[in-house]
Order: sequence, then structure tokens, then C-alpha cells
Amino acid sequence: MQKSLLFLLLSVSFFSCHINSKTTGKQNNKPDFLASNIDSTVSPGDDFFSYANGAWIKNNPIPNEQSSWGIGNLVVEENLKRLRSISEASAKNNAVKGSNDQKIGDFWSVAMDTVKLEKEGLQPIQPLLSRIDAISDIKSLIATVAELKKIGSSTLFSDYVSQDPKNSETMAYLLWQGGIALPEREYYFKNDSTTILIREQYKKYITTLLVLSGEKEAKASEEAKNILILETKLAEASRKIEDLRDPYLNYNKLKTSELNSLSDNIDWSIYLNTIGVTKTDSVIVGQPDFFKALNVQLKSTPLTVWKSYLKFNLLSDYSGVLPDAFGKEAFAFSKLFSGAKIRKPRWKRVIQMEEEVMGEMLGQLYVKEFFNEKAKKRYSKMVEAIRDALKERISQINWMSDSTKKKAHAKLAAIKSKVGYPDKWKDFSSMDIGKESLAKNYMNSCLWWHNYQYSKLDKPVNRDEWDMTPQTYNAYYNPSNNEIVLPAGIFTVPGYRDEELDDALVYGYAGASTIGHEITHGFDDEGRQYDENGNLKSWWTAADEEAFKKRAEVMIKQFDEYEPVKGYHINGKATLGENIADLGGILLGLDAFKKTKQFKNGKKIGNIEPMKRYFLGYSLGWLGHIREEQLKNRLLTDVHSPAKYRVNGPFADVDEFYNTFDIKPGSSMYREESIRVRIW
Repeated sequence: MQKSLLFLLLSVSFFSCHINSKTTGKQNNKPDFLASNIDSTVSPGDDFFSYANGAWIKNNPIPNEQSSWGIGNLVVEENLKRLRSISEASAKNNAVKGSNDQKIGDFWSVAMDTVKLEKEGLQPIQPLLSRIDAISDIKSLIATVAELKKIGSSTLFSDYVSQDPKNSETMAYLLWQGGIALPEREYYFKNDSTTILIREQYKKYITTLLVLSGEKEAKASEEAKNILILETKLAEASRKIEDLRDPYLNYNKLKTSELNSLSDNIDWSIYLNTIGVTKTDSVIVGQPDFFKALNVQLKSTPLTVWKSYLKFNLLSDYSGVLPDAFGKEAFAFSKLFSGAKIRKPRWKRVIQMEEEVMGEMLGQLYVKEFFNEKAKKRYSKMVEAIRDALKERISQINWMSDSTKKKAHAKLAAIKSKVGYPDKWKDFSSMDIGKESLAKNYMNSCLWWHNYQYSKLDKPVNRDEWDMTPQTYNAYYNPSNNEIVLPAGIFTVPGYRDEELDDALVYGYAGASTIGHEITHGFDDEGRQYDENGNLKSWWTAADEEAFKKRAEVMIKQFDEYEPVKGYHINGKATLGENIADLGGILLGLDAFKKTKQFKNGKKIGNIEPMKRYFLGYSLGWLGHIREEQLKNRLLTDVHSPAKYRVNGPFADVDEFYNTFDIKPGSSMYREESIRVRIW
């Protein structure tokens, strides 16, 4: 993953409603959530997203502290208060040293003590700044980079420990392009007025942080120019976002002894030993050309520029735990990407920081109160209904051979589902959190996570581990584990208990946009290249693979045509996997919903028949609106299409959508059957 500034685009999502599994469809005198959101002035065939969500959007402007506002934010805001309550209680209960309560309480107390924060100044990170100042050659530069990476300030390139894509039973060490602080390489090259302004403001931001650290403004300004030049050269050597989706192109396995052939200016033996890669004899290099270009820059870029580059990155990455002047400057720059008008209050920023460094620790306390076993069983059952739907679709598709279908069925059957929360929690007993300083706590937590990840190199793959916290309003598919992970938070409709929600809404909202979406990821343009055991291994016939690609090209072309902001089109190739998963999720959720009692009975709720409620339920998952600054940023950096097009785009390819809402030629969303996407 490409490195970005710590403060940029921070988004955490949380679970906020106590759920249980009984589904009655009763609203308990509450307004029907779907009916009340409809904007009847919009034709469903012209813009279904606005038709389904328009009334809510008109009545709920984006708050000044937010870059976007929607259903996820509603969940977040309610849950922030719950997490604050947990943190404050932990701070007051005099917990045993080393317990989760003690760590959460001390982190919260120190983080909220702004008087102490201002008094300390840069003292907590002064040893690191002194080490940067003492760099005298490339060898000491690389050694310092290694130490900074361990405590959360990653520069030059990205590296991490993950499953070997071609051998999912083995944890591998991976090297990846990185070293740039703007969110994506295109920010260094686009020449529209917005991007030019961002580059100019980036130089000012670098200058300001260096001045706040004690440098003279003239010197800091010159250093900022040189840092931007350096990062532009690294960006030029970086692959585009769409090219990072090719797992074979980005898999280049070398012996560690061969790394010098890529970058002989890096003393790899010292670097690897410092970060904890001591026994592994191989490395997977994502983008070899990047490391060759980096090697040139290490020699040609003056050492003074590299030192300023490391110093700025440390100050920026730690801006949230330093005196408030640093945080204010970080926020001011981030507004160019988010569009937010004001900073969030400190307590919310502290909760977000806690989520970053000890989210699962909080999750252990959270699920005791807000998610029960009945809910876990309900959504586990829905997973199997969606799985059965895809099984039937695979059997019926006419473009795939029987031999590939057999292997697709095997992969589908092998998908592991994780619902709600982990069966076994991580052990945080060795994470050192105390009352010395916020920066020290952040540093120690980053070091704990670094050591935790790198210790996996000598251990068997833990297929029971979660990479999201239970309170997260999100989900994921992991191709190396061939698993879907569905945290408790993703099933929440804010303000409603689960038993108040009918099946049509839930199968659209959770079954399609989450469960079906994540299962389909196992069969999208990237996920389909992994077998049932999670290995990057071809299991398709050449003819079937070509047939898939031909159908995928239709979707790429469809989304390339969308222009959410003038001059900013959706990148159909970069977003292909998510677009395939959206369409697949809608179709699978629909197939599963058709087997429910509600669909068969056909009874209206809120004066809306079941099939229409299903499509409205899916659209509810993308309820919200976004500032233009944030939208532009996402169009350059995000592999997901904007929310509006995650509804209108795939719906235009679903025949049942046309039938349900009587969509005719001439409607804006209408697509001839011959150009509708037909994959799964």
C-alpha cells in the first residue's frame, strides 16, 4: 500500500445498535426508513440513487467538520459516544497494570491532557530528530529509515509481512513502492488548477512544519521545494493505481541476497536485520523498477534533502500527538482533500487514534455490551443463503466450461466466513501504554504492531486472525485466506433494532452490499486468480479466462464513461474489482431474497412492495453525500466508485431493476440489453 500522510482521509466506522436475530418487519411506530428517504420528484429510471436517498440528503447537510455525510457517519457519531464512555470508564477504574482497561484508560487520559502536551513540546520525539540530524552518509540514512518505520513513520518505500500470494501457508516479506506523501502518484503530475494548488500548498505545509520544529523560514522553504522534487521522481517511478491490481505483474520473488541487484546503495543486510527480517531468505518485490529508480535517487539526491525529507515525514506522521500547532497545520492541509470546514473536537480525534492503535482492545469491551450471539447466527445463516445463490449461478452460466465450473464450486465451498467478532482475541499484554506522554504511547503502540507483524515470519499462518475490529462499519475479502470477514458494525441501520427491519431491506442492505459483495470478490478480476486454498494459481481454461475478460471490458467501458466531477472520470480499470463485486452482490442478494417468505407473500411495507424495498435497501447502504474536494481525491486514489455510481452503475445492468421500476428506453439509466454487463 502506498504511504500517505497520517492525517489524510482518516475514516473510522463503528457499530452502534444492539442487534438481535428475530426479524418481524415491525416498525414500532417509527417511520419506514426507506419510504421517508425517497425523493418522488426524481424518476427512478433517471437517477435511482437520488430517488432512493434524495429526501434524506436534502434534509441533512454535511456538517462543517465532515468531508462527507451519510449512513456510515450516523453509525460513527452514535458509536463515538459509546467508545468515549468505555474510555472514560477505563480511565477512572484504577485498573490492574497491563490490563486492557489500564491501557485504554491511560491512553485516553494522556491524550486528553492538552496542557501536558503543550508543555512537552517536541521533547518526546527529540531523540529521533537528533538521530536524523546526525545522519552522515547513505548507510546511516538507511539505518535511520529502518528505525523510523518501526515506530510508524514510513519513508523511501513500503514493506510489510503478509501471506505469500503463491503459497498461502507461508508468511512472506514484501517490498512495495512508496515514499511519497501525497495520496497518489497522479497528484504529482496532473495540471488542472486543483492539483496545481495542492502541490503549492504541500510545499507551504512542509515549510510550516519545519519552521515549527525550529528551522529558519528561508531554509525550510528551500527544503520544501527539494522534497517535492524528490517525491515527484519517486512518483514517476511508481506504477499507476490500476496497474497495482495485477497480482502477477506485482509478484517478483527474489533471494534476499539478490536485492543488491535492485538497490546496491541500500545495505540490505543491516536494514533487514533492524526491522526484524532475520531468518527469511526470500523477498517478494512488487515493483522492481521503483527500487532501481530509488537506488539512483539515493546517490544523486543530496544527503541534506534526505534528512529534511525524513524530518518532515516524522513531524507530519506524528502531528496528531505533538503540540496543537502541528495538528492544526495538518488539518488545514487535509482540507484540500476532504473539504471539511472545521476540525473535529479533540475527544473524537482521540477516539480515532485509539481505534488506530488499540481498536481490537476496545472491541473486546465493546461486544460485551452491543452485539450478541443471536445476531451472529442470523447473519451467518444469510451468508449460506448467498453462497447457495452463487452456487446456482455458477451452474447456470453459459460462458464457462464444466471443468472451470467444478473448480469455481470448490473455491466457493471453501470460502470461510467470519461474522461479528473474533473467536480468539489478540494478546496485547506486551503493549507498553502509560502516562509518560501521548507521543510515547503512540510510538510504543506502533512498535508493538511492527513487532507483532514481523514475528509472523517464523510462525504458521493464523487463519483465525481478523484485520478489522468488530465495531468497524466495513468488511473485506482476503484472497490468501479465501475468507470473508464481516464485523458486527457493518449490519447496523442507525436508530433501528434489527428486529424492526424487514427481510427485503436487510437482504439489500446487508445481503447484497456486504455479504454478496465480499463473496463476489473471490471471483472478481483479481480474486478469481486465487484458488480455493488462497494461492495465486491459474484454475481457468484459456477460453474461460478470455470470456471473463471480454465481459469485464464491458464494465470497464461503462464506468469509464461516468464523470462525477467535470474533468474527473471514474477509472473503470482501477475500480473494476469493486464494480464487479457490487453487481454480483446485487444479483446474489436478489436470488437469496426471492426464497424468503416476504418475497413470496408480496405484502407491502410503507406502501412499497418487496422487490422495490430490496433495491431501496441496497441503495440505503450508500446513503449520503460528499464534498467536491473529497470526491476529486477519491476519484484519483480510491478503487471504489463514488456511492452514487455504486447504485446507478450496477442497477443499469440488472434486468429485474428494469422490470421492477418499469424502466423504459429514454430514461437516463437505460442501457440496451446487448451492452449490459453479464458476468456472474
